[in-house]
Amino acid sequence: MTSVTQDLVIRALTDGEPSKGDTALFHSMDDPGLVGRVITGVDYRTFAEGGDYDPARTWVALRAGRVVARAAWWGAPDDAEPVNLNWFDVSPDDLEAGVELLKQAPYDVEYELILPADWEERPEVRAAAEARMEAARQAGMRLLVERFRYRWTPENGVPERPGRLEFRAEPDDAVVLDVLRRVHSATLDAHALRAVEEGGLDQAAREELDFFHWCPSPRSWLRLAYTKDGGDVVGIHVPAYNHSGPIIGFIGVVPEQRGRGYAYDLLVESTRFLVEQGAEAIDAATDQGNVPMAANFTKAGYPVTQKRVHYV
Repeated sequence: MTSVTQDLVIRALTDGEPSKGDTALFHSMDDPGLVGRVITGVDYRTFAEGGDYDPARTWVALRAGRVVARAAWWGAPDDAEPVNLNWFDVSPDDLEAGVELLKQAPYDVEYELILPADWEERPEVRAAAEARMEAARQAGMRLLVERFRYRWTPENGVPERPGRLEFRAEPDDAVVLDVLRRVHSATLDAHALRAVEEGGLDQAAREELDFFHWCPSPRSWLRLAYTKDGGDVVGIHVPAYNHSGPIIGFIGVVPEQRGRGYAYDLLVESTRFLVEQGAEAIDAATDQGNVPMAANFTKAGYPVTQKRVHYV
């Protein structure tokens, strides 16, 4: 599929078999690499090259044969549709190209802009970020949330278990969905709030469970937490692997158990579980507005390494 707008040509990187020339064309854009997935140390490579991207889901905008904007939608190789857009570059001098690319590409998924933790303090990085955000807005997207991104490594220390809770595997999805509904009945998470607005607590709970099943790590790693005295449900934690590595997949406390600091207990349990599985680094994230959870990550030895801005 190719579209021509005046002298702007917008097309997928390939409509057929990928070639080395496709990747070379993508890399031909002159971009300093200040923001976006490139700052995580990941380069654009296709599945055939051992990378994360499908050239049929990678789009470019060209003027006179020169790439002036580019976008790559990310997902696992067996995903029917991409999960999100996490690679988007556009020059501040040619926002039109980026806007038209986002409008014409046939994907309606979230845009995750990856930023350095100090991006607002560095003028050149801020300009690059704001150009991408402005293009997203002009293409009809809206800001959903800004998030902290964390990475734990061994030098941060393995937090000690508080020892207040019991953790049990729960193979019954119906039981897990019930706990997730309770967690999301009073959530601070912007993605969950959006799901509740669209389809109620059932949708919010189902989206979380679908993510747990999507992760390549075993579903059996999911644990429910209970008080030691009365055996009451406290919440749920999900240590997991996504397609990039170990993550804190989910931490949630039911409303009636909040105010006791249990989210920290769940985070510690997830961290120690992943370390016991051999993890040498663990990624995690929370909304910037979720002050209690952000404090728990800091307490558990998770430094902020990036910020993420999400548009829908």
